[in-house]
Amino acid sequence: MANELAELKSNMEKAITFLQNEYLSIRTGRAHPGLVSDIKVEYYGTPTPIKSLANVTIPESRSIQIAPFDKTILKAMEKAILAANIGMTPQNDGSVLRMTLPELTKQRRIELTKLLAKKAEESKVVIRNYRRDTIEVLKKQEKNSEITEDDLKKFTKDVQDITDNYIKKIDEVYKVKEKEVLED
Repeated sequence: MANELAELKSNMEKAITFLQNEYLSIRTGRAHPGLVSDIKVEYYGTPTPIKSLANVTIPESRSIQIAPFDKTILKAMEKAILAANIGMTPQNDGSVLRMTLPELTKQRRIELTKLLAKKAEESKVVIRNYRRDTIEVLKKQEKNSEITEDDLKKFTKDVQDITDNYIKKIDEVYKVKEKEVLED
């Protein structure tokens, strides 16, 4: 039974990590390397993420600087960023690309919080599905006389406690990101 609980926790941790990574790609008022690092650039015929081709730095809270390892790829990077339609126009100075995040409008901030809430709810659904699957495994074990009815009740309560804990973690991650979006 310890295996099922360990696997459950592991899967739920992955769901939290996935949500956090999803949130990184959502543009807030602050610059973050995650906004551009996964944009694919055509490099020697292969779509390659920017993070593999350049150093992405944040010199100021609202600007991003991309310094490619190979300067010949600057134009292709610039094109890929424009094609990604992330709301920023790169400035090419011949050696690096610089971008400044425009100020978010109140309406855009509200739209972003709705998107954040939707992604948090999707993660909660994933967590609940893990709970359901684990409880089904427990019921099968009880049916096959591998565990007793009392064990089933105890383990079901443990699974619910773990689920509640991870739902709280999702809420915390959401609240932190929501606060970041709503800050001026």
